[in-house]
This record gives sequence, C-alpha cells and structure tokens, in this order.
Amino acid sequence: MHDIIHADCFEWLADQQENSFHAVVTDPPFGVLEFSETEKAKLRNGNGGVWRIPPRIGGCQRAPLPRFTVLSSEQCQHLDEYFEVWAKLALRVLRPGGHLFIAANSYLSHVVFSAVARSGFEKRAEIIRLVRTLRGGDRPKNAEEEFRGVTVMPRSCYEPWGLFRKPLDGRVQDNLRRWQTGGLRRLSDDRPFSDLIESERTPVRERKVAPHPSLKPQSFLRQIVFASLPLGEGVILDPFCGSGSTLAAAEAVGYDSIGVESDLEFYRMAVSAVPRLAALQVPLFCYPSRAKQGVLQPVLFEGGQPYESQSGELGEAGTETSCRRVGVTKRSRAG
Repeated sequence: MHDIIHADCFEWLADQQENSFHAVVTDPPFGVLEFSETEKAKLRNGNGGVWRIPPRIGGCQRAPLPRFTVLSSEQCQHLDEYFEVWAKLALRVLRPGGHLFIAANSYLSHVVFSAVARSGFEKRAEIIRLVRTLRGGDRPKNAEEEFRGVTVMPRSCYEPWGLFRKPLDGRVQDNLRRWQTGGLRRLSDDRPFSDLIESERTPVRERKVAPHPSLKPQSFLRQIVFASLPLGEGVILDPFCGSGSTLAAAEAVGYDSIGVESDLEFYRMAVSAVPRLAALQVPLFCYPSRAKQGVLQPVLFEGGQPYESQSGELGEAGTETSCRRVGVTKRSRAG
C-alpha cells in the first residue's frame, strides 16, 4: 500500500509525529537550484538553463542532466544549509535506529553528507551504484579540436548514496524488538546487503511510464528499499518522491510507503506511474551466484520475495527463464 501527498516536504515533515517512519529512501534535488520553478520551466521548454540538454544521439533524444558545476560558492552554502534543516526534520520523524538512504553525486556528495551528519544522523556507509552515465568525460568547451587529448572531468561511472542511521535506543537487538529498526535486511542467511551494487541506466520502458529527469531504475531501487526494513515490516518515506519510483519499488517488494512531492506535474505523474512501475518484472544484477562465484546473476522480486536465477539467462522482455527462491522469511506488512 502506498500514499502520495502533494505538499512541501518541509512543512509536511514538521506536522508529523515523532518516530513515525521506519526508513527514508530518497533521491532529493541535491543541486536545489535545478528544481526551482524557473529552472523546471526551462527544462520543460527544452531551453536548458542549469539543465544540460544533450543532443540527439543515434536518433534518440537523451535525457537532460543538471550541470552542477555551474553552482556558485553561495549556492553550495545554501545547499549545505538546506540539507541540514531538512535532515533535522527527517531525523525527528524516523524511529530510533531507522536508516536514511540519500542519493547524491560525486561532485556534491561531500556537501550533502556533511550537512546530514551535522543534523544528528550517524553516517554508516556509502552505497556505490555502479553505472556509466553521460556525465563528465568532455573535452574543453569550444576548444575540442585543439585539446583532443584533454578531459575536463572524469567520466562518471558510479553514483554515491549516503547511508545514515538515527541513533539507537539501546543495543541493536533492543532496538529491533522495540522499534523494528536498527539494521539492514539480508537477502538470505549468507547474503548480507552490499555497499557495491551493479546497476544500469534507467531503461526506456520505465522512462516511458515516468518521464522524470532524475528517474532511477527499479532494478536498483528495489534492492535498497528491500534492505531498508530489517524485519520486512514498517513504512518507508520518500519526502522528495518525484515520479514515485521509490514507492513503486516498495510496492514491488511488499512494503508500505508514503511519498511527498511539491511539484503538481510530478505529483500527477507519480499517481499514474507507481502502480505501473511496481508491476514491472525487473531483473536485479547484483548478487554473485552460488554456482558461479564472482559472476553476477539475475535476481527477481516476485510477490515481495527475491528470486535468484539458476541459469543466469533472461527471456523475452527481461523475464526470467529459470529461478529459485532465495531463503528469506517474509514477515507481515505493517497496517
């Protein structure tokens, strides 16, 4: 079950009761500027602004990317203050021991993560999403031929996600018994959640359902959402829910969730997209096969349970040809 709320998340969070949510999983506007009303209008009109609108490549229009290098030192300071205030609000509504998964990028992650840590969260790790994007790797602008052997910034091949935890109420075991939080859910008895996840660029079929400029693939989101509730029960919050992809991932793995979105167009997109994204059968290339150690094999979530491929082969439209259930116990969903 999921609920999508059209509201400003700062105001909405301030009105919620303390210790209400078991986890927060979110991909925020970590440039802040790129989702201002002015810049969103430029994005939707195809005029660029802070958004870099890549040219058509091979007959396909590439998704726009925000140019975070255009942020001034004053805007970076605003970003720092923005996330410290936001994180304090998020900390209050999380249960003790609840985890925050927050997306960033290699250019601004130090600003975002430092602000979150100052708010009272404990930094636990960084989740590395291995994905090659079109960000970086460019030659000097307007001097490409003169300096063909020069790259201004490295080509981005990963995306960092900060993993934070609200301080525990006692020991981990005490926290789990009282609050159902404090740890991360394992895939199976011998498969803990990993901080390195093979990923992909968001597939076209998902972008057609939810054409949000920052859409993350279900194959990645379902993994971190699954891990966020250690006992498989509780409610996940996404306060910057955009097109609702986090909520769709929660729906797909059998969790309850709430999303908050301030932009009316994105809110309407989420209302339509969440059930359609959740219904997609998605292979998750993340965990090495027991039969072939070190070889990534597809994993599917079906009915809230992870399945692992025996053959490693995928059928038509990304469907699994041979799967077996991975040994985890599904607990009841929160009401």
